[in-house]
Amino acid sequence: MSPDRDPVTGLPIGRPVAVTGPAPGPERVRLDGRHVSIVPLEAEAHGADLADGAVGPGREALWQYMAAGPFDDRASFQAYLAACAASADPLFYAILDAGSRKAVGHASLMRIDRANRVIEVGNILYTPALQRTPGATEAMRLLAGYVFDLGYRRYEWKCNALNAPSRKAAQRLGFSYEGLFRQAMIVKGRNRDTAWFSMLDGEWPQIRQGFDRWLDPANSSERGQIARLGALTTAAIPGTTLRRATTADEAALATLQEAAYAPNRPLLGVEPVPLLTPAAEVLARYEVWLADHDGAPAGALVLDPTPDHLMIWSVSVDPARQGGGLGNALLAAAERRARDLDLSDLRLYTGDKLVRNIDWYARRGYATERVEDLPDRRLVHMRKILA
Repeated sequence: MSPDRDPVTGLPIGRPVAVTGPAPGPERVRLDGRHVSIVPLEAEAHGADLADGAVGPGREALWQYMAAGPFDDRASFQAYLAACAASADPLFYAILDAGSRKAVGHASLMRIDRANRVIEVGNILYTPALQRTPGATEAMRLLAGYVFDLGYRRYEWKCNALNAPSRKAAQRLGFSYEGLFRQAMIVKGRNRDTAWFSMLDGEWPQIRQGFDRWLDPANSSERGQIARLGALTTAAIPGTTLRRATTADEAALATLQEAAYAPNRPLLGVEPVPLLTPAAEVLARYEVWLADHDGAPAGALVLDPTPDHLMIWSVSVDPARQGGGLGNALLAAAERRARDLDLSDLRLYTGDKLVRNIDWYARRGYATERVEDLPDRRLVHMRKILA
């Protein structure tokens, strides 16, 4: 997307921001999930539980890259928690296990820049009771959702560049790596190069889907979560040039879908299924992958992953770009996406009167499984199993 130009100087300038006033500051709120709750940190209420998992010999690694700690005794740890609880920026929250109601970690919202609508998550302490559990991921989902609901445009994650687990966690959670700030800080008498990551408000609807699909009870098994979070939140399909859509693509997606599916109206006698859902809802409910041409979307692949199959909700190509192989490329990208999600079962449906579409899918290995009778139409359900 090309930048705007200043009408006087002709120089490139940023696009207008719809809401330019300051964002509300985060508050000492409670956020409840299935696995954990986020509550304001209270030293007296949460100190003993947190100390059980964070204080004493064997806990040094928890504090390796933190500005504070490690703590050898509970008294010094309690003083640390009291200072955290009294702080407004960073604003600290305790993470409570939903079953035991015990505090198993803490995190903060910090560097709160209300004017520019930028905020950072940091001071993340996960005790062994929280590490590598669904609650650990859910805690980050709850805080990110809270931040974007407040109207922040940018959500940051920063860590010591040597902290490999933190860097990996940021990318798994859907943050994008932005670069390295060399000699950014002195921590505990040692140099710290800082790795910067961010997540933007326009990216959040698609990233939120990844969190919610991963946290869905249908995605859990005796061995843990079925789909990988990093695969669900990724912004790229390996081996393709498709990009994950953002809210800035809403109008272009609506225009593209209308142009691609409008010719089916007279054949079907009803509104095509993809046009029954507004573009904003599509972006909120499904994965949307775009193929750009000359700076604008020329094709869209809309997918609905489940734990056992990948539903191809729609494949749309700008009529001006049809006949050039873009439709084939999008369908091939769906197969790559399925493999990236560790799925081999692809499904789709189309109108029974769209014979050319049915034949096109059949030539690409999709077999008709069943025909569904609805009050206003008949849908042909098709399926392909990847080798």
